[in-house]
Amino acid sequence: MNVKITRNAAKVIKKTMELEGNSELKLRVAITHAHGDHAHYGLDLDTPKENDVIVSTDKEIDVILDPNQPLLDGVKIDYLYFPEEGFVITNPSKGNHGDH
Repeated sequence: MNVKITRNAAKVIKKTMELEGNSELKLRVAITHAHGDHAHYGLDLDTPKENDVIVSTDKEIDVILDPNQPLLDGVKIDYLYFPEEGFVITNPSKGNHGDH
């Protein structure tokens, strides 16, 4: 499984992970809603469960994924400042280039 984290997203994620009580947690990407051939994604800090896969990224952030969710393979996590500030999670490898 593969995950891409942009530089902007990595800065925000690392700041959150450095807060007290978060040092043992990893970033989880989950599907919040799926329909048709694409999904909507969410982020959380969590500990891995028995069947989870942990994917290392080039930004030194480990990401927890559910291996039974094929729409998680290839997700891209970005953080935008405009038009609204916040995370944007897409999966270009599955044809999901943003919410509709």
